[in-house]
Amino acid sequence: MSSETVAHPAEKLSRRGLRLTGITVAAVLVAIVAIGLVTRATQASSLKTWTDEQAVPTVNVVVPEPGKTGPVLDLPGRLEAFTRAPIYAQVSGYLKDWKTDIGTPVKGGQLLGEIDTPELDQQLVQARADLASAKANAELAGITAKRWQAMLGSDSVAQQDVDQRTSDYSAKVALMNAAQANVDRLVAAKAFARIVAPFDGVVTARDTDVGALINAGGGTGPELFVVSDIHQLRVYVQVPQSYAPSIRPGSAAVLVVPEYPGREFHAKVIATSNAVNANSGTTLAQLLVDNGDSALMPGAFAHVRFSLPVDGTALRVPASSLIFDNAGLRVATVGAGDKIAFKKVSILYDYGKSVEIGAGLNAGDRVIDSPPDGIKDGDAVKIATDQATAKPHEKA
Repeated sequence: MSSETVAHPAEKLSRRGLRLTGITVAAVLVAIVAIGLVTRATQASSLKTWTDEQAVPTVNVVVPEPGKTGPVLDLPGRLEAFTRAPIYAQVSGYLKDWKTDIGTPVKGGQLLGEIDTPELDQQLVQARADLASAKANAELAGITAKRWQAMLGSDSVAQQDVDQRTSDYSAKVALMNAAQANVDRLVAAKAFARIVAPFDGVVTARDTDVGALINAGGGTGPELFVVSDIHQLRVYVQVPQSYAPSIRPGSAAVLVVPEYPGREFHAKVIATSNAVNANSGTTLAQLLVDNGDSALMPGAFAHVRFSLPVDGTALRVPASSLIFDNAGLRVATVGAGDKIAFKKVSILYDYGKSVEIGAGLNAGDRVIDSPPDGIKDGDAVKIATDQATAKPHEKA
């Protein structure tokens, strides 16, 4: 047997090894491909799941709660003196002098000024002369009447003549009384030449000067002086009709004036008009504030702040939860099955960061804060698990 036709045992082993190696490599390649396909399918499934999850928006919810404090109503007010008396001239003449200037504290009856009344003085002189003449005539008529009464007893005169003398005496007495009344009138008018303060207060105006012509106007002429009692001041505030039931006599208020920034004055409602002005839709409230240190001035402007009572039926939510569109004012809530449910609401009071809802919400509703755009009624949502973003409106 030749060496070419007989295979060597080592050569047979080498061929078998090569065959096994090829099979092993093929199996590894098939396994790699299979693992790659499975991995890709798994990743695709995970991506789809993640995409579906991302399509459901995550929202933060807040719980509507009643307010702990009531709203503050800030209104403009006007300060007026507790009592103000404009003083007019009741006699004509020229101002002789004035004793007090603006800002002077005065007592009731204190002299403010004096009017020189030459015409009135002459009228008084004439009236006194007329009175003296009337008295003389009355005395003479009385004596004559007595004499005729005496002669009537001796039947020397007729009864008719006695009656005439008696009637003449009565007429002369009436003329004397009229003259006396005229003198008293002029004396009373002369007393008005002294201008006096009607009560304790402060002179807040002086609109005359020495030598000025004074005409008795009876309240229609110019004011000579104004005396005001400012130990207390009246505050007048126009209250909107919707708040009128909350502003009643006894309600407290705080006043702030521009000239004293940071300082507060406490006032109390003493009366309301109980009527609504048809032009402004407001009712007039009158308050009283102490002014013992004369810090407040009559005629001044003030901010009047009323602390209104808490409405136990109203609920507060963040202002960022409101949606205003073609459907009106609404909020988005999370209902059953974590799905969107819109509710129409009405605002009772706006606090800036939060609002007080008058109607449309219940205490147990889950309101979405800052609702995402494009959400619709019935859309599914996820509620954020971070409690820091899902707190009530006072903490938001």
